[in-house]
Amino acid sequence: MLRLTNVSKTFNKGTVNEKPALVGVDLHLEPGDFVTVIGGNGAGKSTLLNAIAGVFPPDSGVIQIDGADVSLLSEHQRARYLGRVFQDPMRGTAADMQIDENLALARRRGEGRGLSWGIGKAERAEYAERLASLDLGLENRLSSKVGLLSGGQRQALTLLMATLKKPKLLLLDEHTAALDPKTAKKVLELTAQVVERDSLTTLMITHNMNDAIRLGSRLIMMHEGHVIYDVSGEEKRALKVHDLLLKFEEASGGELANDRMLLS
Repeated sequence: MLRLTNVSKTFNKGTVNEKPALVGVDLHLEPGDFVTVIGGNGAGKSTLLNAIAGVFPPDSGVIQIDGADVSLLSEHQRARYLGRVFQDPMRGTAADMQIDENLALARRRGEGRGLSWGIGKAERAEYAERLASLDLGLENRLSSKVGLLSGGQRQALTLLMATLKKPKLLLLDEHTAALDPKTAKKVLELTAQVVERDSLTTLMITHNMNDAIRLGSRLIMMHEGHVIYDVSGEEKRALKVHDLLLKFEEASGGELANDRMLLS
């Protein structure tokens, strides 16, 4: 479903601020894989997601989604393949538009625009049913402006919007990091439910090692632009946070994990 072959990306090339963010990354996700991605600050996690999403092209290498080479496609050209939830709950939704209008935009992502795309009764009923599955009472607030929702409600709505069309690949960029612990737990539960229900191929960045171990079918660790650890199956289920810290220290030459990882 997703294949990266020898993908590299360097920022500020040829200057004193040159920073290799991805270095010859090879990564293959099978349909239905749910992969959690961990690593210290500057490991290349967000650069990996941005390269896949088309925020910028790789300097070299090939990115394929569902067999199609998307390496040189722009962000909007890849929209038909991808769903994405950002760390900031304010991104991914239009605050001045109604809940049903936001969902309608998500429904039409990647499609041509005409003069007859109003929201019909059947479509609105579908949105109410989908919102009810979130168990947040949003099914009774279809005409409410999204800007009036809490951060957790907006993030849950963004998750629903990102998965409304069952994307080929779902990208989750630390999507609970800005939420309080109780709300983050709820959004993660919803994430696991949606991914399992729709068998979505998913790549989720997190700094929380407990979440990285508990969720998903596979875990990868990045360090200085490289994938340094890739584990799945029984080996992943047997992991402890201590094991991941040892792997990180081994890869970084004894450097301690950053504070965000230690506190996870």
